[in-house]
Amino acid sequence: MQVTDGLSFLSIFSQLPEPMPNPVKLEHFRNLVALSAADGKIAEVERSTLLRIASNQNIPIERVNVMLSKANEYAYLIPQNAKDREAQLEEMISLALVDGVLDEGEFALITMVAEKLQFTREELQVILDQRVTRA
Repeated sequence: MQVTDGLSFLSIFSQLPEPMPNPVKLEHFRNLVALSAADGKIAEVERSTLLRIASNQNIPIERVNVMLSKANEYAYLIPQNAKDREAQLEEMISLALVDGVLDEGEFALITMVAEKLQFTREELQVILDQRVTRA
């Protein structure tokens, strides 16, 4: 390829927009934000974990900041049946494990969400064990 205007391939490539986040993952992330704020505040460990998850999902920091600033406005209805509650928790665990590691902050956030979804710590441990076995 011959460049006639003095621009290199690299300079053209660097000007391309960042990839858009997957709409389903964006919706799940919004639910994570809503769940994190369900107790009226987002703790620092929750915030840092959300930022890490957003980064892994290619969600722009500007969008994350807007979502965090409006977290208390998001309506999140806790699923009423056990199957839907477990599916929501499974989705959250999958999202947290996108980098292959469930770190302390992510575990703390998952534990908090599991409690809000009315899971006991024992039930959460069973779900986590099953998830690790499948991986």
